[in-house]
Amino acid sequence: MRTVADFRQLDEGDVLEGYLDGFHGSPAPGSDRSRAYWHGWRNGRTDAGFAEPDSAQQALDQAFRLLAQPSG
Repeated sequence: MRTVADFRQLDEGDVLEGYLDGFHGSPAPGSDRSRAYWHGWRNGRTDAGFAEPDSAQQALDQAFRLLAQPSG
């Protein structure tokens, strides 16, 4: 997931559930979990210091930063 448009299609509840699990050090989820859950889990792990941001996380962060910049 690298774009804001892609991020906005995710289920917020799954993202939050995954984030909390990742933040608390839960092991990698199985293939039965959604992309939204995986996204949250990866970001939770990163925010808790268990992992460094990967290239997709960095690209999405940059996309949001560009979106927040005033135009003109």
